[in-house]
Amino acid sequence: MANTKSAIKAARKSARNAARNKTVKTRLKTLAKAVAAATKANDAEKSRSAAIAYSSALDKAVKSNVIHRNVASRHKSQVAKLVFAKK
Repeated sequence: MANTKSAIKAARKSARNAARNKTVKTRLKTLAKAVAAATKANDAEKSRSAAIAYSSALDKAVKSNVIHRNVASRHKSQVAKLVFAKK
């Protein structure tokens, strides 16, 4: 257990951030699965819109320091290769 006042506040903040990070990461996984399902079904329009939503969510996660920018860049690149190169 935290002993100092600042450690108690840090523990509260850590719990808050962990809850936020979990919701954001869960949403990212859901969006990634939606992109994969749409590309597997060969639905071009659906996969394109899912990829755009996923890329946007990745950028927002980077902005709030949930994931590292290089991780987001790598995922966006993989999705772009998967969706947009299939024409």
